[in-house]
Amino acid sequence: MHTLRIRTFLHKLVRPVTDPYRRYRNARYIHAGRISVGLLVSILLTTGISVPHGEWASVTMLVVIGGLQHHGNIRRKAAERAAGTLIGAGLGLLLAIQHDYLQMPVLTYTLMSLCCGVFAYHAIDKGGYIALLSAITLFIVAGHGDNPLSIGIWRSLNILIGIVLALLFSFALPLYAFYSWRYNLSGALRDCAAIHSRIISGKPVTGDEHQAILNRLNKTMVQLRSLMPSAAKEMHISMTRMDAIQRSLRMCISTLEILAHTRPNDEQGLALLQSALSAENRSIRRLLVGMARALRIGSANAISKQRHPLEKPLHFEADTISSLGGYILLTHELSATLEGMREQLADTAKKWKAH
Repeated sequence: MHTLRIRTFLHKLVRPVTDPYRRYRNARYIHAGRISVGLLVSILLTTGISVPHGEWASVTMLVVIGGLQHHGNIRRKAAERAAGTLIGAGLGLLLAIQHDYLQMPVLTYTLMSLCCGVFAYHAIDKGGYIALLSAITLFIVAGHGDNPLSIGIWRSLNILIGIVLALLFSFALPLYAFYSWRYNLSGALRDCAAIHSRIISGKPVTGDEHQAILNRLNKTMVQLRSLMPSAAKEMHISMTRMDAIQRSLRMCISTLEILAHTRPNDEQGLALLQSALSAENRSIRRLLVGMARALRIGSANAISKQRHPLEKPLHFEADTISSLGGYILLTHELSATLEGMREQLADTAKKWKAH
């Protein structure tokens, strides 16, 4: 009994850092703590063994993980930083050697300028980060060509130490991009459910409360777009599939906005639609809330089940069809869009659900 209590206490104690959702909510604090501890280790390591120019290890660590939260991004940046460092350090050492041997400053300056011109040519291409780091490292190692060779070697070594430390600390309470993508998508779907509820219940769709939800959705869409490349790599999902999910969400939001503006203003028309589309509206809410919950808890059970056939909508008179037909058609399109999104999430559930 005593052992069980201790285990329960320890579980509650470590849950804030082991639970993915809590890590997502406290990402800024975790990132700040990781950087602080990493820099302290870097300083103690380089000063403890008296490594010359040890500050460059700390600078490199900040460059690699200072502005990156997600584990996938850190690994990519570290690889690019290592490639840029090796290229720049190698050229810097060669330039320093030729400067010591030939003692021709003008030639050294010309060669450095030409190298940086080549790097600048590639800096606006796909490998721009590597090219830029190569140019920066060249100057860090060689200076203007007059740095002693020993300084260049020590600075190169410190930069590599910083890369290794950055990688090691990226594994400390890692913050994965696909967790942020999951929870942001879950929040967006819940906001969509809130807007849909306001529309079908006759609540105002032009007030501040309604607009605040739409603004939050638009902001979330931008955040999801920025997370997609890193999340796709972490989950090993193609960007085509990620784009399909994003497109479904965008279509859902656009359809809801149109529904809000085509909704009948009179109570009779609204009551008629509520009665005719009750089954469809229930299905839409069930899909939105079900997908949001599945993403939030990391379980695909709620969205893996086959959809039950819906009741056929009621028949309308000709004048009713002409005035409300657009709203009815959009509601069915919204339901179809969400069903497609459910299938997309169910197909990729093994990649994004909790491990």
